[in-house]
Amino acid sequence: MLDNITWFGHDTFRITGGCVVYTDPYKIKRADTADIILITHSHFDHCSPDDVAKVIGDKTVIVATKDCAAKLRGNIKIAAPGDFLTAAGVEIEAVPAYNTNKSFHPKSNRWVGYIFTLDGKRYYLAGDTDYIVEMRSIRDIYAALLPVSGTYVMTADEAARAALDIAPQFAVPMHYGDIVGTKKDAERFADEIKRLSASGPKIETVILPCH
Repeated sequence: MLDNITWFGHDTFRITGGCVVYTDPYKIKRADTADIILITHSHFDHCSPDDVAKVIGDKTVIVATKDCAAKLRGNIKIAAPGDFLTAAGVEIEAVPAYNTNKSFHPKSNRWVGYIFTLDGKRYYLAGDTDYIVEMRSIRDIYAALLPVSGTYVMTADEAARAALDIAPQFAVPMHYGDIVGTKKDAERFADEIKRLSASGPKIETVILPCH
């Protein structure tokens, strides 16, 4: 079950399926080579040049927002909300990610989450976001990676409601255990999805171990 997804803490995942995708590399403990690196925005815990360097190779494509580009080296594709790109043969859509009731991630910054397809399965990396109206139009998702810690992003309860809107096969909590949030947030997320989905779409929550 989700054996192709490894969580390294915070918003950093390694996802495989024909190629290797890393998301927001941060505090990487061992070297690897990514085919694609997805970076959602320029905050230090998401756009970390030192950590990108640990997983970049000669053919790696970095997909990142414009404000990240000056910090990074390599083959960089700029992404903004609404963009559709192809990197290493993978279809990628950049979707909005922003705060609605706090100011850490303004909508005007045009930061993003990503929807990408590996082996015919669609993955949604939400990025640092609140529960936003655009999530209601996200469909046909295999695994949704959603922040749950509150403070800078949506709370566990809000993330659970977002998951019900998106209706993925699997919901994976992230953005906890480092800087802000604890495993209790992930567990509350799982419990709330179970409660909300009792009479709705069946969603399986997977709390991944941190490697």
